[in-house]
Amino acid sequence: MADAAYGLWPLVILNTLLFAVFAAGFFHPRTKRDWRAMGAYSAFLVVLFTEMYGIPLTIYLLGSRLGNRFPLLKDTHAGGHLWNDLTNWQGDPHPSPFHLAGYVALGSGFWLIAAAWKRLHEAARHDELAATGPYAWVRHPQYVGFLLIMIGFLLQWPTIPTLIMFPVLVYVYARLAHSEEREVAKEFGERWDAYAARTPAFLPRHRPVRSTTPPPGPHPAPGQQPQPPRTAVSHHPHTGRSR
Repeated sequence: MADAAYGLWPLVILNTLLFAVFAAGFFHPRTKRDWRAMGAYSAFLVVLFTEMYGIPLTIYLLGSRLGNRFPLLKDTHAGGHLWNDLTNWQGDPHPSPFHLAGYVALGSGFWLIAAAWKRLHEAARHDELAATGPYAWVRHPQYVGFLLIMIGFLLQWPTIPTLIMFPVLVYVYARLAHSEEREVAKEFGERWDAYAARTPAFLPRHRPVRSTTPPPGPHPAPGQQPQPPRTAVSHHPHTGRSR
């Protein structure tokens, strides 16, 4: 190796475990479906940190073809920041726009997972459906959080394997989300239909849409003040219950 930044297998293991445990602390996986979501994320981490500290496979594959055009594309740790190399960023790669944008995406992802879990925990206590907080913007904020974390890593350290894995993981999370929604629809019926109609699955609108249709239930007698609807908060992940 050109420097001591590769072949550091203890760092591969340490970083993979660190980010996996850190995410689990925000996500609190309980069910088989939760653990499948964590497993997909963990597989991404293994591939990422293997290239970051183990074997720079992407640099080897690209170096022979692009090495003359991009001199920084070498088997050094600095050479692994491919976006900087391909845009001819000069100097330390860590304060580059790509790296800083990666930090924003990582922080946003972890925050979103944690904020969604708070709403999920409240819903588990009240046996309700999630529709406030992050769930007012998207139906699956925790999955969006995982994808933001992956995007953050791709902005900082893109590799051929992780770029191939990312769309596959998007598909995996979409399948998990659709499976969850079928179960929640059976349990909450019209309440879920109304929520799903006004709330996108993964990509938020400019602002959350508020429902103007009263929830199903008994209507007040003439002259009687209507009771406020129960506030919804969770995710089948919308209920916080095990499945």
